[in-house]
Amino acid sequence: MGSWACYPVTISAAICEMSRRWTQILCCVGVAFACLLSTPSIATTVFAAASLKEAFEEIATDFSAATGAELTLSFASSSILARQIEFGAPADVFVSANVAWMDWLEDRGHIQSKTRTDLIGNRLVMVAHRADTGLISLSDAPAIETLLGDGRLAMGLVAAVPAGIYGKAALAKLGVWRELEDQVAQTDNVRAAVMLVATGEAPLGIVYASDVVASEVHVVGTFPAESHAPIVYPVAATKATEDPVVGQLLSFLNTEAARDIFVRHGFTPLQH
Repeated sequence: MGSWACYPVTISAAICEMSRRWTQILCCVGVAFACLLSTPSIATTVFAAASLKEAFEEIATDFSAATGAELTLSFASSSILARQIEFGAPADVFVSANVAWMDWLEDRGHIQSKTRTDLIGNRLVMVAHRADTGLISLSDAPAIETLLGDGRLAMGLVAAVPAGIYGKAALAKLGVWRELEDQVAQTDNVRAAVMLVATGEAPLGIVYASDVVASEVHVVGTFPAESHAPIVYPVAATKATEDPVVGQLLSFLNTEAARDIFVRHGFTPLQH
């Protein structure tokens, strides 16, 4: 990642950006956290990036059918989930939408390094609200500006949310970030960006290809893979977990059956 000139965002900068919104979510997080702490856990708890929602819900159903074990799924931005784990939230497994937030937790001793694997990949796309928008060149700033008009470009937080980090990097690499940054509407996770476009509140957005499968937005272009750091979803057991089901789950996530589910939901297999 360090070789990407347009990918200078540090995790410390991300945390500073997040603090701006932390008071908005603190009450919700606190209530949820208190409930988790006050209720004995009878299910394996998975903290997963918001973009994984539909795929993981299907995987959870298949895993429970195969093993009899129940999964509790919690979806949010990888940045928020990582911070919750740091503060002691009782997660057994963490799945991040980029390697940086997994690295951040690993550096602080919150995951079991030997369990960490790279699970799946994704592609970064620009989407539109209108079905008749057509395709555009993502390296053509005037074309994007014309299509955007006076509207907003929906993206995840560009200093914290992986999809936003990838999106800013891609726009900067293609030389259009400065022209567009004043019109960017930043959201707390990628699904919130999708919703802004789906409801027409933003005419365009930058999201993952997998997000399009479960939404009513329309792809107008796919960013070249070389325009941003590789999109990789790592998974690992947390340091705090003592759940014997975790090993089974991690093995299941790396099976061909699980990979097929991810692909069906728009994710891309990794080249090993």
